[in-house]
Amino acid sequence: QVQLVESGGGLVAAGGSLRLSCAASGRTFSIYSMGWFRQAPGKEREFVSVISRSGGITYYADSVKGRFTISRDSAKTTVYLQMNSLEPEDTAVYYCAANAGVVLPTTPNRYDYWGQGTQVTVSS
Repeated sequence: QVQLVESGGGLVAAGGSLRLSCAASGRTFSIYSMGWFRQAPGKEREFVSVISRSGGITYYADSVKGRFTISRDSAKTTVYLQMNSLEPEDTAVYYCAANAGVVLPTTPNRYDYWGQGTQVTVSS
């Protein structure tokens, strides 16, 4: 099993920045890709970004491209999401997810493990 714990959420004014972290523990050797999703009230969980095990391949949702950056530490057990130029539309609970297959999924049902989520609120 793999456990994921997110941190770094909070309240920020529009135009500000936040950095989310997701620490993985347990059978981390089984993890290939790690991703970030978000879910706003009344909406479905949506893809934000994903990164490969090596960190060499990344994908972003169009809505965050150029503003958010995903990265992974050298030990491959922590993934970060640097969020700049935040907008009120970015307000959501952000979830970290890990996938054990050799793919970089962009849909929630392709992920094997999930964190508990961290709230990000952007005020206008």
